[in-house]
Amino acid sequence: MDTATPPDAARLTFRDATEDDVPALVDLIESAYRGDSSRTGWTTEADLLQGQRTDEQGVREVLDAPAGRLLAVERGGALVACCQLEHRGDAAYFGMFAVRPGLQGGGLGKLIIAEAERTVRESWGVGEMHMTVISVREDLIAWYERRGYRRTGVLTPFPYGDERFGIPQRDDLAFELLVKNLVVSDAGEGA
Repeated sequence: MDTATPPDAARLTFRDATEDDVPALVDLIESAYRGDSSRTGWTTEADLLQGQRTDEQGVREVLDAPAGRLLAVERGGALVACCQLEHRGDAAYFGMFAVRPGLQGGGLGKLIIAEAERTVRESWGVGEMHMTVISVREDLIAWYERRGYRRTGVLTPFPYGDERFGIPQRDDLAFELLVKNLVVSDAGEGA
């Protein structure tokens, strides 16, 4: 069972995920969003969607994307989080973000998203980070807004009927594009 530990209590290691990580990544992502285990944390989608969040094929597609990376985040050699980074022209896409449910709410997510933003600025020189969030996830969107992301109102329909993304429990699901400016001004703050 996971126990909440302050994120600064042990050093985090960020590395590119490999094929050997696929089963553990699927377990991590599923535990953060679906089923009873996800209810330990606050990112659960269990009341919105049943079924799977991803599978080994979906994780492999992210690993194999030529313009992307899947970061595995470890503490003491244990996988505690992950996120997808994809280079898309002048922007980067942030997705497949998962933090082990028992570790949520202790500041780990803030550290990971900050490292992801630093990585795409330095590696790809992009000026924006994009992500999509289920539009009815007001608590999650508010968390991202506190990190500097803004709602765009740009919606993409949820893929109803494609169970690879889960089985919707509501008929009003859509993904909203959130954007953050990553350009640093002379004053040292985001422009």
